[in-house]
Amino acid sequence: MSFASGPGPGWLLFSFGMGLVSGSKCPDNCLCQAQEVTCTGQQLTEYPSDIPLDTRRLFLNDNRITSLPAMHLGLLSDLVYLDCKNNRIREVMDYTFIGVFRLIYLDLSSNNLTSVAPFSFSVLSNLVQLNIANNPHLLSLHKFTFANATSLRYLDLRNTGLQTLDHAAFHHLTVLETLYLSGNPWMCNCSFLDFAIFLIVSHMELSDDLNATCVEPTELKGWPITRVGNPLRYMCITHLDRQDYIFLLLIGFCIFAAGTVAAWLTGVCAVVYQNARRKSSEDDEDEAGHRVDVSKRMFFQSKANTSQEFPQLI
Repeated sequence: MSFASGPGPGWLLFSFGMGLVSGSKCPDNCLCQAQEVTCTGQQLTEYPSDIPLDTRRLFLNDNRITSLPAMHLGLLSDLVYLDCKNNRIREVMDYTFIGVFRLIYLDLSSNNLTSVAPFSFSVLSNLVQLNIANNPHLLSLHKFTFANATSLRYLDLRNTGLQTLDHAAFHHLTVLETLYLSGNPWMCNCSFLDFAIFLIVSHMELSDDLNATCVEPTELKGWPITRVGNPLRYMCITHLDRQDYIFLLLIGFCIFAAGTVAAWLTGVCAVVYQNARRKSSEDDEDEAGHRVDVSKRMFFQSKANTSQEFPQLI
C-alpha cells in the first residue's frame, strides 16, 4: 500500500503513539510553539488536559482555573516554567507537583489559596523562583512546606495574610537570597521571636523590609519585622511584666506553704518518735528493775533456806 492511497492501520497506530509521547496536539484557544504553550486570558475554568507532553513553558495565567490536577500536570516531565497567576486555585496538595521535578519557575500569585499542604514543594529540588503573593486567605505555612527546595533563591510571600512564620521552614533554604514579606498582619509577640532573630542572623535581602511591619502588640505596631528581634528578646526573655510578678508571687507562696507544712509534719513525726522512744526506754527500765527485785528476793530466800538447813546437817 502506497502512502498516496492513505495511511494504513500501522501508520495510524504509530502516529497515535507518537502523539502520546510527544503531545503534539495543542489545546483549543491556546498558542503552542517551540515547546511553549500560552493559554493566557482564555477564561478557562479547568486545567486543559491536552497540553503537549514535551512542553517546557506553560502559561495559564488570567483564567478561572480552580485546581491543578496532579494526574495531568505530572505528565509534563520536561516542564521548567509554570505561570498560574490570577486564577482561582484554592489549595495545593502534597502530590500536586510530584511529576514536574524539573520545575524552575512557579507563579501561584493572585489566587484563592487557603492552604498549602506540608511538603507541597518538597519534590521541587530545582525550583529557583516561587511566587505565592496576593493570596490574602493563606493564613499559615507549615514548617515543612519548603522542605528539600534547596535551590530556591527568590520567594514572594506578600499579601498572604500570614501572621507568623516558623523559622524552621527556612532551614533547608540555604541559598535563599530574596524574600518579600510585606502586606501581612504580622503578630510580633513572643512566638515571633525565633523568626525575628532568624531575619537578623541570616543576612537575607528583604527588598521590602520597611513595609513588612508589625500590627501587634501596640508597643511594636508599625515596627519593621527586621528590627523587632532585640525588643522582643527584652520583652520575652529579660523583661517581667505584672503577670510575671503575680505568677512568681503565687509560686513563692506555694513554696512557702509547702515548706511550712513539711516542717510541721517533720516536727510532729519527731515528737511522736521521741515519745515512743522514751516510753520504750521507761518500759525497759521497769522491766529491768523488776528483774533485779526478783533476783534479790530469790537470792535472800535461797540464803535463808541454806542457813536453816545447815544446823540440821551438823
